[in-house]
Amino acid sequence: MQPNATISPSTLSVKDLPWQILWHKDKCTLCGRCTAVCPVNAIELGVFRKRRVEVSLAPQGNSASSFEVYHGIRQKTDPAYACVGCATCSLVCPNDAIFPMRSDEADKLRYHINRGGQPRSRGGRRNTPGGILDQIKFIRISMLTDPALDAGRHEFEMRTLLGRILPPEQNLKFVNENGWIPPVREIYPLIIGGMSFGALSPNMWEGLQMGVAYLNEEMGMPVRMCTGEGGCPPRLLRSPFLKYVILQIASGYFGWDEIIHAIPEMVEDPCAIEIKYGQGAKPGDGGLLMWHKVNRLIAAIRGVPAGVSLPSPPTHQTQYSIEESVAKMIQSMCMAWGFRVPVYPKISATSTAMAVLNNLTRNPYAAGLAIDGEDGGTGAAYNVSMDHMGHPIATNVRDSYLNLVKVGMQNEIPIFAGGGAGKSGNLAANAAALIMLGASGVQTGKYIMQAAAGCLGSETDRCNICNIGRCPRGITSQDPRLYRRLDVEQVAERVVDLFLAFDTELKKIMAPLGRSTALPIGMSDALGISDYHAAQRLDIKYVV
Repeated sequence: MQPNATISPSTLSVKDLPWQILWHKDKCTLCGRCTAVCPVNAIELGVFRKRRVEVSLAPQGNSASSFEVYHGIRQKTDPAYACVGCATCSLVCPNDAIFPMRSDEADKLRYHINRGGQPRSRGGRRNTPGGILDQIKFIRISMLTDPALDAGRHEFEMRTLLGRILPPEQNLKFVNENGWIPPVREIYPLIIGGMSFGALSPNMWEGLQMGVAYLNEEMGMPVRMCTGEGGCPPRLLRSPFLKYVILQIASGYFGWDEIIHAIPEMVEDPCAIEIKYGQGAKPGDGGLLMWHKVNRLIAAIRGVPAGVSLPSPPTHQTQYSIEESVAKMIQSMCMAWGFRVPVYPKISATSTAMAVLNNLTRNPYAAGLAIDGEDGGTGAAYNVSMDHMGHPIATNVRDSYLNLVKVGMQNEIPIFAGGGAGKSGNLAANAAALIMLGASGVQTGKYIMQAAAGCLGSETDRCNICNIGRCPRGITSQDPRLYRRLDVEQVAERVVDLFLAFDTELKKIMAPLGRSTALPIGMSDALGISDYHAAQRLDIKYVV
């Protein structure tokens, strides 16, 4: 705060901020790199006046004072410019003269960020670390009678099915009555979840697509990526690589004029169509792309003016119930692609998921169900939604699978789980746990950004400014000055590395189970947990 400034209720000192900038005057050369790269303009060049007192050593000597003026780095205390701890300043400093440090006390910023009557919104995920998935252990280890497999030498069937899998007798009856069979896709069990072209920068999106294409074309891994709401670039719609993409249509219908008009010109069908009804991080809320990101390219693809915020309605405005959705939305999407493409809904994890699933079981047009748990990532959400709303993914997946078992349809409708897988870095272990609880596959998004592009956000609220388009890495920004920091080919390379590492870890988990010919979907006898109540709730073994 400047000397003689007025102290108001919202006046903060550096001590009150969650992150404090440490600056070393002796090391700094005032090159200006740190102030140039700071995504939130938390630091600025300042002019400082320092008083020096000179004391004479003579018995009758008089003391004198002088003043020294020098330039240095100053941290702003306005909440609008609070440091987010991304440490980009320290990455570019040639002399290690600057570094952000977390405050040693609970920050007071949280009480002052709602100026103007606006609640706090941010990118990233909720702050609570860990979860039930990290507590699950794999306890079924084959020894003598059922020899364990060598994960390094045996072949494993690392595939899952997306689509309605009807029994043979029903297939014949269905094709006789309808003239077609529900389409099924063989895909890899780890799917890159919906992250839209608009929420992600052009370089990030292109890097993901390049990585997915390489995994399919060169590595033989049928990895798929969901577009999220907002459509996709026109050249991809007319590309043979569209078969590796799951097109998402959400309540805003952004970008779907472009997609529908491109259908006659598509050289390949998309892998599937995902109809998004909800997302885990903010259940019951629509999506939001803030105006910071809506440049002319995004506006053209989405068919809206540039520079305006794009909120999606909380529900699809043309449907009033899930029954109507199955009868209208899913069937119309099937018809648009001549019944060649699987169509399935994505919902937030909720206590009403069973009602949705029960309706899907009665309609053969539904190709599956994707459930997004409370720990799912998001580009922009209110803190109150992220921290206090939602349903854990583990129990929702387990309930859904056991419900299908009761009606004898556990092998007919695939369940895809998302929201929190890899939250603590244990992606393969979390995915394996969800698969053994009943999921046919797992969707992940934030983990991909963490690993493939070096996202600086963390569960301790470091960075997490995805929503305002100032991502210091250029992952979630539409500003060319920021996203040019991201090397497209390096992102693609890291995506490939990530999936190869995941593949190896998943095989290491499957091998001791004695399973190599199929994913252990619903193999809950191999799971154990030291929490008695969690074991009872998930219907798995209690081990201590």
